[in-house]
Amino acid sequence: MKIIRLISIVLVALIGAASAQAPEPILYGYRILETYPHARDAFTQGLFFHDGALYESTGQYGQSSLRQVDLTSGDVMRRTDLPQSFFGEGATLADGDIFMLSWREGSAFRFDAEDFALKNSYSYKGEGWGLTYDGESLVMSDGTPQLRFIDPANFAEQRRVEVTLRGKPLKQLNELEWIDGAVYANVWKTNALVRIDPETGVVTSIVDLRGLLEAEDIVPGETDVLNGVAHAGEDGVLYVTGKYWPKLFKIELVELTN
Repeated sequence: MKIIRLISIVLVALIGAASAQAPEPILYGYRILETYPHARDAFTQGLFFHDGALYESTGQYGQSSLRQVDLTSGDVMRRTDLPQSFFGEGATLADGDIFMLSWREGSAFRFDAEDFALKNSYSYKGEGWGLTYDGESLVMSDGTPQLRFIDPANFAEQRRVEVTLRGKPLKQLNELEWIDGAVYANVWKTNALVRIDPETGVVTSIVDLRGLLEAEDIVPGETDVLNGVAHAGEDGVLYVTGKYWPKLFKIELVELTN
């Protein structure tokens, strides 16, 4: 199995110049453990596991949905579609229900995890991008360097933290996943995941995910950016995919050394 060890130009640009007091993030590559099929029509916005089942939220006006997906086959087992006027974004499970954001519509939806019945909806200011759950609060990204912490009972904002990379604000945080006390985030239009300290907002690690797709997997003008990270409880193992990708990957993180 091949270990990806190179840091892309995109990541170098992302890291930028460090401030004098900023910590240096740990750099990771990956090893592919398994490759699974992924629905080509899924503009992936959220990805998470619950009780061994894989769930996915998708975007685009007229195409946005919440899905339960069979990991092995990629088949959609259950789905509910958002109204055509909503652009779906990140989703996660909290307090037994599934919460899903919309992009510019300022609406969040609460679905029953068992039958996807809509139980409630909430309003918020600004855009909705990624969403995860830390066991107490929903954690939401909105395209800015800010992460919002939200009470799942009423969607009231509790606090915010600014995310910084080497001392500088890092914006365009997209799909989120809570893993072992930290927030992992896709950074939109890059091949990077970042690991964020939820108390300080400091990026402590960067994962370089270049090279997942082969040339034959890419349809010009259709296959879009990396987005979608899920954790099933295995130490150092993630599941990742992208928007309109034909594949979903189970990977093992590998620390890069000089």
